[in-house]
Order: sequence, then structure tokens, then C-alpha cells
Amino acid sequence: MIKKLGFLVVIALVVAGFFALGLNQYLSLEGAKQLQLDLAAWRLEQPLVLAAVLFVSYVLIAALSLPGAAVMTLLLGGVFGLAWGLVLASFASSLGATLAFLMTRFILKDSVQRRFGDRLKTINDGVRREGGFYLFSLRLVPVFPFFLINMLMALTPIKIRQFYWVSQLGMLPGTLVYVNAGSQLSELKNLSGILSPSLLFSFVLLGIFPLIAKKILAWLSERAKKAKYSRPKRFDRNLIVIGGGAAGLVSAYIASAVKAKVTLIEAHKMGGDCLNYGCVPSKALIKTAKLAAQQRHGERYGLSGSEPVIDFRRITARINDVIARIEPHDSVARYTELGVDVVQGYARLIDPWTVEIALNSGGVQRLTARAIIIAAGAEPAVPPLPGLEEVGYLTSDTLWDALTQSGEAPKRLLVLGGGAIGCELAQSFARLGSSVTQLEMLPRILYREDEDVSAAITKSLVDDGVNIVTDRRALRCEIDGEQKRMIVSDACGCESSIEFDTLLCAVGRKPRLQGYGLEELGIDISAIKLNEYLESQYPHILFAGDVAGPYQFTHVAAHQAWYAAVNGLFGGFKKFKVDYSIIPRVTYVDPEVASVGLTEAEATKLNIKYELSCYGIDDLDRAICDSQAEGFIKVLTVPNKDRILGVTIVGAQAGELLAEYVLAMKHGIGLKKILATIHSYPSMSEANKYVAGEWQKAHAPQWALGLLARFHAWRRG
Repeated sequence: MIKKLGFLVVIALVVAGFFALGLNQYLSLEGAKQLQLDLAAWRLEQPLVLAAVLFVSYVLIAALSLPGAAVMTLLLGGVFGLAWGLVLASFASSLGATLAFLMTRFILKDSVQRRFGDRLKTINDGVRREGGFYLFSLRLVPVFPFFLINMLMALTPIKIRQFYWVSQLGMLPGTLVYVNAGSQLSELKNLSGILSPSLLFSFVLLGIFPLIAKKILAWLSERAKKAKYSRPKRFDRNLIVIGGGAAGLVSAYIASAVKAKVTLIEAHKMGGDCLNYGCVPSKALIKTAKLAAQQRHGERYGLSGSEPVIDFRRITARINDVIARIEPHDSVARYTELGVDVVQGYARLIDPWTVEIALNSGGVQRLTARAIIIAAGAEPAVPPLPGLEEVGYLTSDTLWDALTQSGEAPKRLLVLGGGAIGCELAQSFARLGSSVTQLEMLPRILYREDEDVSAAITKSLVDDGVNIVTDRRALRCEIDGEQKRMIVSDACGCESSIEFDTLLCAVGRKPRLQGYGLEELGIDISAIKLNEYLESQYPHILFAGDVAGPYQFTHVAAHQAWYAAVNGLFGGFKKFKVDYSIIPRVTYVDPEVASVGLTEAEATKLNIKYELSCYGIDDLDRAICDSQAEGFIKVLTVPNKDRILGVTIVGAQAGELLAEYVLAMKHGIGLKKILATIHSYPSMSEANKYVAGEWQKAHAPQWALGLLARFHAWRRG
């Protein structure tokens, strides 16, 4: 800060000296004419020295954003003629602009990005992607104040080298006009005569030409892709949605709600992974496991603890009953009533507008649509380990049927993966009597979360009996008779083995993209590339949900579905960029982990300065009453402000507590307003108020409190 202030003082002194010495008089048109005459002899005797002096002067004027850059361009043309004048003016103006850019970046960029970082995200991303292109368009039009362009671009992430060369090329046409006018400087009556209305219009056309050219090239590229296909003159549907999970269901519902003709295609179970294999069955299992743990530790509640009798047939029957009770929400019947044409079968695109459906009931149906949404979801990723097929394995998709068929919990369960799914299932099965080992190749489980969060959950899982093995890489699986083992290695390459009866692979999920005809259309399924509107290289073919990424959460799938449906139906008139700015996430271990926005680790990695406010849930009255007095809330805020950058909660009902912060961040509500909101007592939500109180306490004006103490002492006499 001191360096920046000193730098500002130096600049201010230089600018003040410039005006105090009356040098600004030379930067008028009349001054430039007189100066041209005065420099004529110097040019004949020492042309190189004169060129250097004028060049440096021009650079300083442009760097300090002083008035007169246009006059300097005229002067160089008048003194050195068109060719050399153009060379000198072009390089001097570009170098001066870059120096102005660097000075502004040094003084202002960090503070501006820190203050408005989240609101500038769209601009920053756009500049990273196409900043040079837009800078070039602005430079072509001399109507825009170049000094303003220098300063504004300095606040963005554009690279210095790119800024220089784009500026050099972009300013060249305008510089040429001014240098050419300067070659007749003595005859020039006024500056306004240089840029006639017709010339200004030409520059404007020149400036928007790259934008028009880009649109034309994109249109030609899209037309070339579709050239080998015959676009239908009429369409059977406004929208076809492939996949009946969260993203597909919401997309179809929105289309139906706005009276579009929509077909939803699902080959397997309606409701997708969440209902049938993911969120619903796992949360039902977690609830049963939690009750078993509470019974085992009844003394915490003033009761006698006892070992629960685990009947896994009844547990799986309950899980299946939960699925069956929720199933009508996502059923064919319900969506048919909502006006959606639901077709059960396997869909495949045979051209960009035509979907062929192999019907589950037999036969084939073909439909055309103006827009198509691929919402096919994701499937478990299975590591390519030698011997894996021989020992057999389960995933989060196949686990539930296997449990129903076996009717008992795995005796020795090896969970491969330390992410959210792995941690939830490892803890649940340990609580239900399985001997569980959890293997993670990274140094700790829940690696995305901060270290203190990971440590808290590690302790909780270990207390429940999970044997957590970290920093070990799975090498291969072996089987010897009935004995199965996983061979792992540590950082030094030393091998060891882990014995198991059942292996559960929980190392993540990958988009389900094969079999839909995308490859034949030229869509690379190894790395789907979508724009901010969820469009593929064919703008009318969109993706939503786990298949689209970057977040594989049911609530994000539903969020994306709105954008995909609206852009698919109305994209020709208005498009909406999908908003990922505030994404909540919850891991349903016990205690729960809930986060939104930045973690400490992410803020540090991104070099974002923050203040941290913490509150320990072990001090919360309701948590003590419920014998759940563990965990904490961490809130990251902008330094010296109550604007929330991120929240992490570890504790009972963390997912529910997080909702208040998601709302606050979405609508710009700070900690002061949370503190001023009445929270019922005794409730877990009071923790949100108390962490806001911690922030307020840290920012209390001590000088004012000192004055108040004196005031009250005076009042006491």
C-alpha cells in the first residue's frame, strides 16, 4: 500500500510539473504548428536525436494519460512525414498505452478484483476467452477514449503481451489517418476536420467488422456441420428430452408449463440415479444407521445403551419402500398428466434433429424436434485394476439390488474412495455391523474440504469403527480360494494387502454418453464442450445434469434444466447464461458437512483475501440438549466487510443450516442482517446468528466503546 501511494505521489508531481511548466501549450494544434517550424532545423542537423526526444515525449504523454496524444501524432507526421511518422507514432502510442495499462494494474487491479470479484466473474471469463478480440474491435474505433480503454483493460486478466500487440494492430488505422493529416499540418485548420462524419462512420464499420465476421464464421461453421443433413421443414416436437432423471424431468416439466410440445424419453427407471440408486436409498440407509448408533450409545441420552439387532432384510425392505413412496413424484403417469409425452425406450440421434427410439414395448419410433436436451446422467467410474473382475465389486448403482438379494450386511467391506459417497456408505455400514476399511489414495478423506473439516470427519468415522487408510494407491486385486485381497502401495513403493469379502468402488462418476449417436454427429464424447448456455457445437442440442458437469448434484441438475429448457425453446430470441456462482453441497456423514462458496483452501489458492469468523457448535444450547454438541461454523467474509464469500458447517443438520447462507449470498445479505434476524430458541439455527455475532464482536469500534465506558462512568457520578 505504501509503495502504491508513493507511486501515485510521483505521478501526481510529474503531471503537476507538466502543467506548471506550461508544456501543455505545445499540445494544441497551434502549438504543434509552431513547434513544427521550430524543430525544422533540428531535424536537418540531428534527426535521430529529435526522433528519440519526440518518441519518449509521446510515450510519457500516453502513459500519463495527458491530453495531447492526437496532437503528438499530427506533429510526428508533420516533422517526419507519413512513413517514419507512422512508425514512430504507432510504437510510441502502443508503448505508452501499455505503460498506462501497467500503472493502472499495479495501483487498482487487486483492490477492484477483491471488492467486486464475484460480480466481475463473467467479465473476467469473457476476457480470458476472447479479450484480445474485443480489445481489437475497440481499438479500431478512434471515437473511444484510448486512455479509458487502457485503464479498464488493466482491471481484467488480459495478458500484457496480448494487450500490447493487439493495441499496436488495432490503433494502426487511426494512427495512419492522423499521421497522414499531420503531413499537411501547416494547412490544417482544426482537429475536427481530421475525422469527418464519413470517416468516423468508416471507423465504426471497421470496428464492428470483427464482430460481424465472427458471427458469419460461426454461422458458416454451423451450416457446414449441418450441410450433410436435411433439416426438416416441420417438426414433430418443440423439444425432445433424453433421460428421466432430475435434469430431464425438470426440463420436460418447464417445456410443458410453457405449452411446448415435448417428449421425454427414458429407457430404464423414471427418477434417474437419484431416486433409484443415489440420494434416496443412501439417505434412507444413513437414517437407519444413525438410529442404530444412537441405540448403541443410549447412555448419551440417559438410557441404557444396547447393541441393536440388525435385520438387513427389513432394512432393505424399508429402503425399497421409501423409493416406492417417492416414485409417484417422478412417474410416467404424473408427467403424462402434466402434458409431457413420455416414451419408454432407448434414444439415438440419427441426425441433428431426428431421434430414433427403440421402444421397450417393441418397435421403433422416430421423432423430429427443434431442440434436443441430453440429460442421460452419469455412471460410476470403475478403476482399471488388474483382477477387479475376478474378485467382483459393487458400485453405488449395483449395491442396493445386491443388498436386497443377500439380505445381510457385508462382513468385511472395503470401500475404495474417500469422497462424499465413500464416506457416507463407509460410516453407515460400520454402524450396521460391518467391518469397514476405507482406502483413499490422497493424504486425507474429503480432500476438497479444508483440513479441519477432513480431520473432524475422520475422527467421527474412526469412532464408528471405520479403518481409514490414506496415502495408499490400489495396485491390483487378488483372490486365493475364498480369500480376496487388495494390494496397495505407499509413497515409497512398499506393498501391503487389505483383505475383504465385499469391495465397493466409490471413486467418482463419469458422464453417460455412449450409445446416443453423438459420435456420428461429430460431438466428442470424451470431452463434451459446452458453452455458457449449455449448448453443444450444435446450438439446438443442449446438455443438462451430471452428463454436462461441472457439478454432479441433483439440485444442480435441476438448476441447469431451467437454462437448458429455456435456451432450447427460446434461444433464437433470448439466451441465458447458466449461473454457477452459488452452489451448495452437503455430505451426509454424521456430523454432516455443508459448504457454499469458497473454502479457506480455495480462497488461499486463488489469492483472495478474507477474514474468518468461527463459532463452535459445542457451545450451542440446542446442540447440548440433543447430545450433538460437536462441530463448527466457519464464515469467510471480505476484509472489514460483512459480505459473505463462503461458509463451511460441520455439525448436526448442517445441510439445513446452510440454506440461510445460500439465501444470504444469493441476495447480497451480510452477516449484520443475519445477526439482526430473530432466530427461535432453542434451535440449531441460532448457530448462524452466533457466528454473525463473532464477526460483529471482532469489528466493534474500540474507540467508541471506550467513549461509552467514560460516558457511563460520568453518568454514575
